[in-house]
Amino acid sequence: MSSIKKNVPWWFRIGAKIVLARLPIPYSFWKGLRLFEHGDMDQPQYALDSFLLLARTAGVLHEESSPPYLTVDSEFSVLELGPGDSIFSAAIALSLNASSVCLVDAAAFATTDMTAYSNMFSFLRQKGFTLPFKNEPNSIADILKECNCQYLTDGIRSLEKLPSASVDYCFSNAVLEHIPKHDFPTMAHELFRIAKPDGFIVHRVDLKDHLGGGLNNLRFAESVWEGALFSRSGFYTNRIRFKEMLTLFTEAGFTYTLPRIIRWESLPIARTELNEAFSQLSDDDLLVSGFDVVLTKPSAAIH
Repeated sequence: MSSIKKNVPWWFRIGAKIVLARLPIPYSFWKGLRLFEHGDMDQPQYALDSFLLLARTAGVLHEESSPPYLTVDSEFSVLELGPGDSIFSAAIALSLNASSVCLVDAAAFATTDMTAYSNMFSFLRQKGFTLPFKNEPNSIADILKECNCQYLTDGIRSLEKLPSASVDYCFSNAVLEHIPKHDFPTMAHELFRIAKPDGFIVHRVDLKDHLGGGLNNLRFAESVWEGALFSRSGFYTNRIRFKEMLTLFTEAGFTYTLPRIIRWESLPIARTELNEAFSQLSDDDLLVSGFDVVLTKPSAAIH
């Protein structure tokens, strides 16, 4: 299946997904075929590795002991944007010594198959982690209760439900590029509002298109790309480029560092094929295919 997908032209993917996204078929079916999916967060090893990697990048992981744990003194709240196909992050965070967790997504994508969670719990125990459960959970609701976790599924509007200066650590993995473009400034300001001063926020951002890993999404006019036909067909990214995204975070009040920047060696698309909205951008900006950004809310900030 993966080799076939690699050889499918970007334009065929657009056409196929526009049609398939409108068929009355549940997400679980497309997930099984890996045609529409929200990452690999239902895979125990991937979920744990991703959590630990981003926690290291943010500087909140204490690794002098085995297993490692989050560097907390007492209360330490964790927020994940876009947990995708599971709520594994809730169990991982609590096993690392977090006190509470909030998972925010655009819809309730997390699997309800308890076999997947039993496998995850067994995997964590094999790795030496202690799970916070008094009793083995029998449902998603049980997991959320035992992990002191909120699972909010109304997109960025969910952030409005969180108290100001209440989050110690926030992270996301290949999620920010999927935030609707018109919602991104609001999301940045909401993250600033709910972050504790000198708290930790880390995002891994993938700027490649989701049509084959290039920049084919930059071929289209804004009216086409942001219209309902394209934006609701399973391949949408907001097309906010590297420098623009950093500017939006700065305007929200954050300072930032960039521990990781990935670049193409050459542009994966001819400039003549770019829409005019992107054709004037510098090579330096367009060549960035992905990056990690660590955001900090200054301790003196009032918002």
